[in-house]
Amino acid sequence: MTLTMKRKPFVIGIAGGTGSGKTTVAKKIRAHFKNKVLYIPHDNYYRDQTQLTLEERKKTNYDHPNSLETNLLIRHLKKLIAGEKVAMPLYDFVVHNRRDQPITVLSKPIIVVEGILIFENQELRNIFDLKLYVDTDADIRLSRKITRDIGERGRTLEFVLHQYLAMARPMHLAFGEPSKKYADLIIPEGGDNHIAVRSIIHAVDRLRKEKY
Repeated sequence: MTLTMKRKPFVIGIAGGTGSGKTTVAKKIRAHFKNKVLYIPHDNYYRDQTQLTLEERKKTNYDHPNSLETNLLIRHLKKLIAGEKVAMPLYDFVVHNRRDQPITVLSKPIIVVEGILIFENQELRNIFDLKLYVDTDADIRLSRKITRDIGERGRTLEFVLHQYLAMARPMHLAFGEPSKKYADLIIPEGGDNHIAVRSIIHAVDRLRKEKY
């Protein structure tokens, strides 16, 4: 199925370390533009690991680029930009694996892609019309990660701290932090920076008009 679109979608990439506030920024953009926004988390493209046991899946380094099927995301974005629908995978953080059934999504005027490693891949990076990097202090990010992973993802404190020190932090320093140089705009403190978020919303309005 191909949709008849008056103009191509405006694609926004939001990157930043774990717990930086990327999702909050994405939510505020979605709240402003309402049903014009399609939201795609890079997390949904974690590789299927059905062949592994739960204990084995827990040991996967989810902060390394190889843990993500980014080529599939790229193919999906190209289809969405062309006005086609795609079957987007869904990820279950409790069982560390993809859910059995994907969800069918249709293109919208604005596509927001969010993830810690979305600027690491050049082909993916080049798809974005606007690249935002949410820059938040490591201690704040860790605190948010602990709260989220225990409250929403069924993790223990011991697991979260081990995963952060052994995987999240070193991978952020190796892949995430260096990708900040590709951002068009850097947002200190994420969604709590209300002035920056308002400026971004105005910029999206202006850039969409300029693009076409």
